[in-house]
Amino acid sequence: MAKVRVEFHDIALAFGKTQVLRDIDLVIEPGEFFALLGPSGSGKSTLLRVIAGFAFPQSGRVLVDGRDIARVPPWERNIGMVFQNYALWPHMTVWQNVAFGLEERKLPRAEIERRTADALDLVGLRELAARRPSQISGGQQQRIALARTIAIEPRCCCWMSRCPISMRNCASTCARNCSRCNASSASPRSSSPTTRRKPSPSPIASRCSIRA
Repeated sequence: MAKVRVEFHDIALAFGKTQVLRDIDLVIEPGEFFALLGPSGSGKSTLLRVIAGFAFPQSGRVLVDGRDIARVPPWERNIGMVFQNYALWPHMTVWQNVAFGLEERKLPRAEIERRTADALDLVGLRELAARRPSQISGGQQQRIALARTIAIEPRCCCWMSRCPISMRNCASTCARNCSRCNASSASPRSSSPTTRRKPSPSPIASRCSIRA
């Protein structure tokens, strides 16, 4: 899978009379770990939803490797999303949660097993595979949500977080996991986390954009 370039050109989006995004021009380079920083309500999560296809801009273009996907439905984009609330299935085990997207794609069983194991190894939680989300910590749940996204080998990974990877001491670990994923020859991708905090993102991001 080739690394991809993500571009926003003149993106505008409003909810009723509230203008959330206006004249957004941004480029995320192939394989880059790019952070969106800013206060609540500044449009960070909305911009990630635009990449993933959960929100459609009223104007502008979203290019992935030169193709405009602004009107393409999310299931045709192969863009991964790690939601702020993690969106884990409570009745499934950790292993089943990570394998869910692969099973929905009806991949061969051997491929599902391999990708699920590799993703859990990448976030260092394979030993918790038999537990349910309620039996692991919040930080571990976040890493499982990341593993589920990694497993589908998305072209771009969008990641929502209230602060850099929930806690500062967890940031470096998860950032290293994403960096390893970006550098992997099997499934390189661009990563775009969003956070409300404003300290230097240098430990976890190669570049950032600050939303006011």
